Amino acid sequence: MAGNTSRSRSSMMEETRQKLIGAGRRAFAEKGFAEASMDDLTAAAGLTRGALYHHFGDKKGLLAAVVAQIDGEMAERARQAGEKTTSGWAAMEAQGVAYIEAALDPEVQRIVLLDGPAFLGDPSQWPSQSACLEDTRMALTEISRAGVLKSVDIEAAARLLNGAALNAALWVAASDDPRATLPKALDAFRLLTSGFLAT
Repeated sequence: MAGNTSRSRSSMMEETRQKLIGAGRRAFAEKGFAEASMDDLTAAAGLTRGALYHHFGDKKGLLAAVVAQIDGEMAERARQAGEKTTSGWAAMEAQGVAYIEAALDPEVQRIVLLDGPAFLGDPSQWPSQSACLEDTRMALTEISRAGVLKSVDIEAAARLLNGAALNAALWVAASDDPRATLPKALDAFRLLTSGFLAT
C-alpha cells in the first residue's frame, strides 16, 4: 500500500511540475520572461505560487526548466535531421544546420535564444548544451575513426562546432531580420565546418 501511495505522490508531483512548465512556456513565449506574471502563469496552471516555489525555487528556476525542455526538443529535431543523411559527416552538418534553423521558430527565438541568455547566463554552460557537446564529441570520435577528418583534437573540434551552431542561432534570433540572416549564417557555418574535412 505504501508503495502505491509513494508512486501516486510522485506521479502527482511530476504532473504539477509539467503543468507549471507548460504554463511557463506559454507565458514566456507570449509575453517574454520579464513581463510574465507569476500569479498569471500559476493561475493558468490551476496552481499556486507555493507550487512554483516548491518545484523551481522561483520564476528563474522555471525559466531554466522551460529552456531545458525546448533546447532538448531542438537537439532532438537536429538528431532527426542527421538521421536522414547517409554519412557520419553529413549527419553532423545536418544537425548543426537544423539547430540554427530552429532560430526562426518564435518560441525558440524568444525563450531559448533571447530570454535564456539574458536571464540564465552563458548558454554554453546550460546542462542541455553539455549534453549536445557530448553527442558531438561521440559523433566526431566515430567520424575520425573513418578517416574523414583532418588530424584534430576531438574535444576542441566538438566545442568549436557546437559553439558555431549555438552562436549562429543566437545571431539569427537577435537580428533585425532573422529570415535574411539565416542563409548567411548557414553558408558561413558550412564553410567553417568543411575545414575539418580531410581533402
